Amino acid sequence: MSFIKNLRTAAIAATLAISGLQAAQADEQFFPLQSYRVGPYAAGGTGFFGGFIDYLNLVNTRDGGVGGVKLTWEEGETQYEVERGVEVYERLKTHPGIAAWNPLSVGIAYALIDRVTADKVPLLTINHGRTDTTDGRVFKYIFPLLLNPYSETSGIVNYIAGKVGGEDKLKGKKIVVLYHGSPYGKETIPIYELLAKKYGFTVQQIEVPHPGNEQQSQWLTIRRAKPDYVVLRGWGVMNPVALKTAQKTGFPADHIIGNVWSNSEEDVIPAGDAAKGYVAITSVNAGTQYPVVQDIVKTVYDAGKGNLEDKKRIGTRYHNLGILNGILNVEAIRIAQAKFGKRTLTGDEIRWGLENLKIDEARAAALGAKGLFHSINVSWDNHEGDGRVAFQQWDGAKWNVVSDWIAPDWKLLRPIIEKSSLAYAKEKNIKVRSSIND
Repeated sequence: MSFIKNLRTAAIAATLAISGLQAAQADEQFFPLQSYRVGPYAAGGTGFFGGFIDYLNLVNTRDGGVGGVKLTWEEGETQYEVERGVEVYERLKTHPGIAAWNPLSVGIAYALIDRVTADKVPLLTINHGRTDTTDGRVFKYIFPLLLNPYSETSGIVNYIAGKVGGEDKLKGKKIVVLYHGSPYGKETIPIYELLAKKYGFTVQQIEVPHPGNEQQSQWLTIRRAKPDYVVLRGWGVMNPVALKTAQKTGFPADHIIGNVWSNSEEDVIPAGDAAKGYVAITSVNAGTQYPVVQDIVKTVYDAGKGNLEDKKRIGTRYHNLGILNGILNVEAIRIAQAKFGKRTLTGDEIRWGLENLKIDEARAAALGAKGLFHSINVSWDNHEGDGRVAFQQWDGAKWNVVSDWIAPDWKLLRPIIEKSSLAYAKEKNIKVRSSIND
């Protein structure tokens, strides 16, 4: 009898242990991170994913997670390579409670579109990605939050128009686009051609092969072309090399306009004096003055849990973008929990949260992020938000904002986006949604 009693006790204990494990798993929301901390793009990867993880740590430590649900994550090194990114996806996609994918890579994002759609888990491509995924009617699980490549391009052209005296003064101007030789770099080729026709300026688009260490021939071509402005659509080591080579060929830095992946401290500091006066677009501001950044320093770094090895990078552009990406992910979870309950959510439920993601000035202030970015207002059919950008200029030591927040030309862009997305829907036999419930 004693043996049977002990056996029953052991069985009950085992059952309770399994139940406890399941409960623990049920109280976690998991982020699989396709990060890159080595290679020519490591500065972007370490800064962005460092900021993202720092924010998740802050929410766990300060708030006990989101609605009592702990945020967890695991990194898989991709080196910014598509094949490695897909391998990480296949390896981590079976983990329970996945919230969303955040690869920070256009190539990896393109490779995941069909996969995440089949698996019904959101894919976030903040400030980048495939432009027509803005159309949530077709791309239900893809979210190019804050800024897509076409709205970025529209913002840059609007800024140049302001510098030359108005849109009508663009006629006859000459713009060169120096772009990274990757899917990301090539994404905006058609929209620059379209805007050139609309406004009457001449555009010449010049590719720089990955990773961008050698650009002498490209800048000699630019010198011969004598453009009014050069748009730098770079990434990683390509950016400081471009600025230094421009200086050697005599092109002024204040007539180079960097895109959203050419706007970090890591892009200008290595270029030294060649970067002074350089202007770049941004959707998030640098600095440590924001309460959310100060909370991360106090709660995370002072406790020895910070993700950045170099504390001097706290508050830099990539780090703050990672923090903002964390805010957007966590707010989507919080919004979804209000509808579905404070528990581990499915990817589809978080997708609903993303389609209702709205952060105005008041909410940004409550999150300690007032002034860190403009706002976001996502809907079921617009997966980007507002698309507002500002411009900043490097003075040799820091970035200074030199514009108001500028809106893209949605009247021009939305029909282009819908034409492309509907063609994709036809090709893939996707039913076009008519409401958030589809």
